[in-house]
Amino acid sequence: MASLDRSYDGIIIGAGQHGLVLGSYLAKAGLKILLVDRRLTYGGGLCTREVTKPGFYHNLHSINHFSITDTPWFNDLNLADKVSYITPRYEFGQAHLDGTALVLGRDLEETVANIARFSKKDAQTFREWNALAEEITAKILIPERYAEPLPQSEREALLSQTRIGREFLAVTRRQPLDVVEELFENEHVKLLFLFKVSLFGTWLTDTLSKTSPTGSVIRAFDLQTGYQLCQGGSFNLARGLMETFIAAGGTFQPQVAIDRVVVEGGRATGIALADGRTVRASQFVASTIDVHTTLEGLLGREQLPEQFRKKLDNFKYTAWTLFGLHHALHQSPSFAAAAFDPNVDRALKWSLGAETMQDLFDAHQDVQAGRVPKLVQFGSGPLSLLDPTQAPPGKHTTYAWHVMPLLEEMNDRDYETFKEEFSDKIEEVYARYCPNMTKDNIIGRYVYTAREYVLELPNMRGGDIFMGAFNADQVMYNHFGYRTPLPNFYYAGSGAHPGGAISGGPSYIAAGLIARDLGLKPWWKPWDARTALQALSKAA
Repeated sequence: MASLDRSYDGIIIGAGQHGLVLGSYLAKAGLKILLVDRRLTYGGGLCTREVTKPGFYHNLHSINHFSITDTPWFNDLNLADKVSYITPRYEFGQAHLDGTALVLGRDLEETVANIARFSKKDAQTFREWNALAEEITAKILIPERYAEPLPQSEREALLSQTRIGREFLAVTRRQPLDVVEELFENEHVKLLFLFKVSLFGTWLTDTLSKTSPTGSVIRAFDLQTGYQLCQGGSFNLARGLMETFIAAGGTFQPQVAIDRVVVEGGRATGIALADGRTVRASQFVASTIDVHTTLEGLLGREQLPEQFRKKLDNFKYTAWTLFGLHHALHQSPSFAAAAFDPNVDRALKWSLGAETMQDLFDAHQDVQAGRVPKLVQFGSGPLSLLDPTQAPPGKHTTYAWHVMPLLEEMNDRDYETFKEEFSDKIEEVYARYCPNMTKDNIIGRYVYTAREYVLELPNMRGGDIFMGAFNADQVMYNHFGYRTPLPNFYYAGSGAHPGGAISGGPSYIAAGLIARDLGLKPWWKPWDARTALQALSKAA
């Protein structure tokens, strides 16, 4: 590990998406950057593996990426030269046991017509809200997503100056669930909209907060932005980023066990390793792992002001985990409801198992109470149908992501039995909707739950795949922040705006702040929320 015997301008802890984005920007800015990770591999949640049979590539964590090819960092770093993305025509599909299916696609007229088969009134509501949503998403939601959040008072004053700003604020001040229930009359339409509003679908993430500062409801009406699939598997995004980082002169060192961040003269000056060595950083140290490991584990509570300790103690993690079931198949799932709408088979994200709003509430309450949900309802999708490179020729992959409590009290032996029995239940639900999902169609299956993924990625504390809850108290102007109380020590992980999932946002924003603090002239043009919101007023 000769690279650990040298000193650097900056050291970045954690080689997931954020470490790679941050490292690429600052290495291209001319800084000598060391990127370290505890693991032998890199990419964090960008994880694709052949876990069932050779040639079947399964994305164990991140699968669907929200409008990645439109992000500033994807374009600044010229990642399209190294990574391909698929943008499916049909984004959300929901089949029902009565033989009908509702499909939301990229085309407005097609989507409105699909909704009208369930409710003409709901179709008209969608059409009316779509125009507003497209404008708000393009001019407010996306620009704010990749810029340091403004203080609440300044943000609201700027938004209040324009019609679309006022309409956006009005929606963000309401509970997303209330908005959906008020706008739509048809139960199936309401269900699919909650799936679209919530971050991953069939559970009520970000829909039960009293307010929604990020405006997630607005996004549900927008058809221009949406989820995409990384060709060949999600790890290819990590590969493209690592190639970019190395080409820019960065150094990556895996299998680094860090004891602590070195503090000298009241500043962060490097990292102390478990083997006793110290690696120096003359200008900054940045962490992209979870906030508690960063600030309590690597820095220490004694280094934090009392007010900041309180903020850390109040930081909340998502109170549920993911039960993942990954399948290698002869045939991609084919819905009985394809007779009603054949495009349901090709929708990127499926909502399966919940037929009514009450189904959703019951399952949510079970998870909140720490119980295995009685109703089996999950998110899925036809990955290899949309991207044939993820399976051998003529074969297929799919997945089921089911919300689950951590189930800490269950012993290991019982848990292994539970995993197999619950996987059987998921397959029974598949078969109820997709007649071809029989045992004969299944070549192999692999179960991957919080018990497994927190061992690989301990920063997903308590099984939290987002590394921080998406509640109103922790997003936008309430987020954790990029600068820590210790000079030269930065936080660029998922606890910072815009939060968890694959966005590259926290690290992109942190790159601009670090460059500014170091007196560097960025080679890119960092996005600025104040400029974006002021432009709204001028345009009006």
